[in-house]
Amino acid sequence: MRRCPVLLFLAWAGFLFLAGLWLFASGFLLLRVELPQRSACSPSPAPAAALAVGSCWLPRRFARAVLVLVDALAFEFARFEVARPRPRPYENKLGALHHLAATQPHHARLYRFRADPPTTTMQRIKGLTTGSLPTFVDVGSNFASYAIREDNLLAQLMHNGRRVVFMGDDTWDGLFPKMFSRSYFFPSFNVKDLHTVDDGILQHLYTTVDGGDWDLLIAHFLGVDHCGHKHGPDHPEMAKKLTQMNEMISSLVDHLENDTLLLVAGDHGMTDTGDHGGDSEKEVNAALFVYSKMPLFRAGPPEEPETVPQVNLVPTLALLLGVPIPYSSIGEVMADLFEGDGDAVTAALSQLAAYHVNAKQVDRFLDSYALAAQDLPGNRLQQLKELFTAATEEHAQLLAQVQEGLPALPELEAQLGRLRSHFQHYLREARAVCTASWARFHPFRMVAGCTLIAASCLLCYIASELTNALDFYRHCFYSLFGGLLAAAIFGWAHGDLDPILVASWVAAASQLGFFWHWWSQRPRRVHLASVRPPVASMGLWQRLRAWLGPALPLGILALRCGAMFSDSFVIAESRVVPFLLASLVMLWVGKLHWDGQLSTPPDAPKHPPGSFSCHKESRPLLGLLAALLVCLRLSSLFHQCRDEVLHCQPSPCLAPLSSLRSPQAKNLCYLLCVASLVGLVYAVRRWLRHYGNLNSTSPLVLFVRWGFPLTAFCIACYWAVTSGTEDTLGKLQELVQAALVAFPRAVYGLVAVGLLLVLWKPVTVFAQDNRAAAGPIVTPYQGAPSSQADLLHVISQIYRRMQESLNSRLEGGSRWAAVAAYGLGSVYSAALIITLTLLGFFLLLLHSERMSLSFLLLFLEAFILLRLHVSAMSLAGEAESFVVSWNAVIAWVLATAQFFYSTGHQPIFPAIHWNAAFVGFHEDHATHLVPALLVAANTFASHILFAGSWLPPAPALAVPVRDTQLPVEEAEEGPSG
Repeated sequence: MRRCPVLLFLAWAGFLFLAGLWLFASGFLLLRVELPQRSACSPSPAPAAALAVGSCWLPRRFARAVLVLVDALAFEFARFEVARPRPRPYENKLGALHHLAATQPHHARLYRFRADPPTTTMQRIKGLTTGSLPTFVDVGSNFASYAIREDNLLAQLMHNGRRVVFMGDDTWDGLFPKMFSRSYFFPSFNVKDLHTVDDGILQHLYTTVDGGDWDLLIAHFLGVDHCGHKHGPDHPEMAKKLTQMNEMISSLVDHLENDTLLLVAGDHGMTDTGDHGGDSEKEVNAALFVYSKMPLFRAGPPEEPETVPQVNLVPTLALLLGVPIPYSSIGEVMADLFEGDGDAVTAALSQLAAYHVNAKQVDRFLDSYALAAQDLPGNRLQQLKELFTAATEEHAQLLAQVQEGLPALPELEAQLGRLRSHFQHYLREARAVCTASWARFHPFRMVAGCTLIAASCLLCYIASELTNALDFYRHCFYSLFGGLLAAAIFGWAHGDLDPILVASWVAAASQLGFFWHWWSQRPRRVHLASVRPPVASMGLWQRLRAWLGPALPLGILALRCGAMFSDSFVIAESRVVPFLLASLVMLWVGKLHWDGQLSTPPDAPKHPPGSFSCHKESRPLLGLLAALLVCLRLSSLFHQCRDEVLHCQPSPCLAPLSSLRSPQAKNLCYLLCVASLVGLVYAVRRWLRHYGNLNSTSPLVLFVRWGFPLTAFCIACYWAVTSGTEDTLGKLQELVQAALVAFPRAVYGLVAVGLLLVLWKPVTVFAQDNRAAAGPIVTPYQGAPSSQADLLHVISQIYRRMQESLNSRLEGGSRWAAVAAYGLGSVYSAALIITLTLLGFFLLLLHSERMSLSFLLLFLEAFILLRLHVSAMSLAGEAESFVVSWNAVIAWVLATAQFFYSTGHQPIFPAIHWNAAFVGFHEDHATHLVPALLVAANTFASHILFAGSWLPPAPALAVPVRDTQLPVEEAEEGPSG
C-alpha cells in the first residue's frame, strides 16, 4: 500500500468531518449584528422644555461616579445573614454594605444584579458597558478580546468631554483602547494569583479619588474571582479576600464627595466549586450596591432585594451622568434613582421622563436593527411599535394636562402609575424579544451538519471494508475532485458565497460521488468479509450470530450517537457511557461463550466427571472482565456535576490539596497521590523490564531507568509546594513562588527530552553474543529503507541484521554462535508505552493532585481492554493476523469518553480547568497560544492518551523466527525474538 494515497484519504476524511462540524457550529453559534450608529446629544429624545442649559437628554444628577467591580461578587457574599452556629467562610464578610444600608436607608440599597449568560468576564464587561446582550459564541473570545466597536458608555463619556480613569483587570485595555484619560492595568489571566491586581488597585485608588481629575472611576478587582477558581467559595482564603474588599469599601466611602455616586457590583456569581460561565442560579446572581451621601430614595428598602438585570445599569448610569444612552442598549432605567428631592408627583414625573427617553432610544435601535438584520420577528416588532406609540401618546397627553393643571391629585397619581407600568411593559417586552431572537439557532444548518458527519462515519466504515480493493484510493481521489468541481460550478453560478456553504458543498458532493461509485461497483468490490462462508449455506441461527458480530458494537455506538439528541441523556452522559461500555464488554464475552469459543475443544483431553470444562483462556478473560467492572466503578468517583443535576455533589478529588483544612487529611491524601504516581511508574518499568526492553545502555533506556523516577519526583515536589496556603512559609514565599515555576518546567523539559529520544531511537531491542558478552551486535534501524520490503516490518530489519552478524561470525571460523535477543517481541509496544507514559506525566501535571488515581485507572483500563482484545483474537484463532474487531474499537471509543468525565470534566463552560494555563507560568502569558494549548491538553487528556495508545501488547506480536535457521536463545528477563 503506497503512502501518498493513504495520506490523501485521511486528509479527505478529516476535511469531511471538519466541514460537518463547521456547518453545525454555524447554525449553533449564531452572531448578533452590531450596529455602527452612535447616540448623540442632538437631536434629543426628551422635550426641549425639560432640558436645562448644557444638559444632554436629561439633566445631570451626579457630577461623578465610582464603579467598583468586584469580579465574581455573588449576591450571597454581599447579603447579611443572621449569624448561624457554623457560618460558611464567605458569609457576613462585607459588613460595610449592611451597615450603610441599615444606618442610611435613603442613601444606600442592595440589589440582586442578574447577569445574562454566558457568565464569562469579557461578555459581562461588554454587557455592563453597551447595555446589550452577548450571544453564545461570544464566550469563545473571553481570552482573545477584541476592541468593542459598538456604542458604549465609555465612548459616550469620552465623546462628551468626560474623563474616565481605570485601574485593574487588563482585559479592559483590549476592549477599550485609548478610552481612558489615565489607567493602571495589571495582568489578569493568572487565576492562581490572588493579590497582584487587588494590591495594585489599592496603591492608586484613594489618591486618585482625592485628586478629583476624573468623572468616572472604574476599579476592577479580581482577587475574589481568582480565589474561587483556586480554592472555591468555602475556603478561609475567600474570607480573607472579602474582608479585604470590606475594608476597601469602608475607606472609599470616607473619601467620596457629596456629588459622587458609588456603585459596588459583581459581574457574575460562582458555583460551589468556584467556577462560572454557565447560566445556573448561582452564576447569574451577582450583587449591586448603590450609595451616595445625597439622598437617593424616597422610601426605605423592600424586605426582599429587588432583582435588576445587568443591562439596566448602562441607561441608568448614562442618564445620571448626563450623557446619551448608548445606541444599542436595550436596558431599562432603574427608576428609583430618578425620584429626586420633590414631592411624590414631581418624583413620578422625573421617573416618567427617564422612561420616555429610554423607550425612544430602544425604539430607535429596534427600527435600525430590523433594517440591518432579519432575525427579529416582524409580528413582534409590530406589537412593540404599537405599545411604544400608545405609551408616548399617553405621556404627551399627560404632560399637556399637567401644564394646564387639569387632573386632580388622586387621578394624576393613578395616571402616572399606569403610564409607568406601560413604559415598563414595553421595555421588558423589547428585551424579551431580543433575548429570544438572539438565542435562536439555525435548525437547517444544524441538521445538515449532523447529516454530513453521519455520512462521513458511514464512509469511513465502508472504507474499512474496501481498503484492499486496488482501485479504492483512485476513486476516492475522483470523488474529491468531483466535489471540488461541483462546488466551483455552484459558486460561479451564485456569485459571492459563504465559505462555510462552499466547504459543505465540496464535502457533500464528494461524498455523493463516493457512494454512487461504491453502489455501482458493489458486486465487484473486494472486502475482508469475502473470506466468510456464503450466507446461503448458513442456517437461520448461524445467520443471526454472523449478523450480530458487527451489528452489536455498531448498534451500541449508534445508540450513544442517537442519545446525543436527547437532553436527558446529554445531562446524564457521564453515567450512560460507563454503562454502555460495561454492557458492550459483557456482551462481547457473552458472544464468545455463545459461539462456543470459551468451552474446551472436542479433541482436548477429557476431564474427570463432574469437573468444569472450559478453554484455558476463559478464566483470565473472566478475570479481566471483573477487573474492568471494578475500574469502571472506581472511576465514577472522579466526577464533576452539571447544574441541571439536582442534589449532586462534585467529587472532592477535583479540589486541590490546598483546599483541605485538616493537616492530617492533607498529608494522607498527598501520600495516596504520590503512591498512585509511584505505582504508575513502577508498572510501566516492570512491564518494560519483563519484556526485555531495559537491558541495553542506549540513551532511551537510560532515560526510562532514571528519567521516569526523576520526573515523578518533580511532580511530587510540585504537589507538595502547591498544597500549602497563601501564607505558607512566610519569608520563604518568594522561594515557594520560584518552585511553583521550576518544578513544572523541569517536568516539561524531561518530557520533551524523552519524546525526542523516542523519535531519535525508538527501538529498544538489545541483542548480545552469549559467549563473550561484548556488547550489542544489533543496533536499532536508522535511515531510509533500501527497498520496498523494508517498509513492511521493523522486526524483519532487526532480524536481518542479526543474521548478517551471525553469518559473519560463522564465516570467521566460529563453530558455535548464538545471540540472546531482548525485547524483540515488544519492538512496537515499548516505544509507544514510553511515549504514552511521558504524555501521562505531562497531562497529570495539568490536573489536580488527587486525579493521579484516575490516571492510574485510565492506564489500567486501557491495558485491560487490550488484553481482552488479544484474548478474544486468540480464542477466535486470529492471533497471527492483524484484525481489529468492532467490539474493541467501540470499547476504546467509549473508554475515551468515560475518562473525559472521570478526569473531572463536563461539556460545560464552568467545568473548564483554567488553572492548567498557569502550571509552570507564574507571570502572565505574552500570547494566548500557550494557555490555549495547556487548557486544551487538560480538557482532552483522555482523548490524547487513548488516541495514541491503540496498540496490541507484546504477546500479540508474533516474531517470524520459524522461517529462519538461526539459533536464538531466550532472554533471562522476558521472551525473546
